[in-house]
Amino acid sequence: MTAGPWITVEITSALGSTPRDQGTMMWVSAARVDGTIGGGALEFRAIDRARTMLADGETSAEMELPLGPALNQCCGGFVRLTLTQGRLAAPKVTLFPLVLYGGGHVGTALYRALEPLPFAVRWLDERSNTPADQASLVDHATHGANGALHYVMTHDHQLDLAIVSALLRRSLAAVPFIGMIGSQTKIARFRSQLSAAGFSADQQKRLITPIGVAGIKGKEPSVIAAAVAAEALILRSRLSTAHQAGS
Repeated sequence: MTAGPWITVEITSALGSTPRDQGTMMWVSAARVDGTIGGGALEFRAIDRARTMLADGETSAEMELPLGPALNQCCGGFVRLTLTQGRLAAPKVTLFPLVLYGGGHVGTALYRALEPLPFAVRWLDERSNTPADQASLVDHATHGANGALHYVMTHDHQLDLAIVSALLRRSLAAVPFIGMIGSQTKIARFRSQLSAAGFSADQQKRLITPIGVAGIKGKEPSVIAAAVAAEALILRSRLSTAHQAGS
């Protein structure tokens, strides 16, 4: 949020193809801009109008902008902007729950990749960065809040197995996604151990491994993290849409 006098610019109507959705806000002061309503000529004009308001002492204004040739943009949509001086409230962003088990190189990279994204991340590890013992990790997998995405990547294969087993015992509604990082050898061993523990082939289908968007190559932690964060965003969109539809 900007310091000193500022103008809140809010998209109050968004029709057709637009760079940001209705409810998106940006804050403009004489010296800086926080947030974005989509960039380009649309944003440039909004910033210019906001700073004119500050200079002239105006408290409110509206702008109606078709996103076509007049703005040198080709989105083809239409936005209405409401500009208000000194509005404090920002729109509440719904954060999707995600549980991350493991604080190694990949776990740390994934946590950092998820930080700016719309997720409420619960990061669990028994090492010093996110202290928790193994029993508490398994307990969270067993009793944690419903509806979260779960990514399993601890340093201990047996701990991974215990966490995955606890998650598989819960319903699909309670645990809509279980992802685990691992080599083909680890995955094959896991399948065998899960079968020995009484989990059917259909139950095991809920365990997704490898994780991440297909087609992104690279074993570097940052690359894996980018692929998994992209996957998590896709899952968030799908599950949110399904929830809204009541399915």
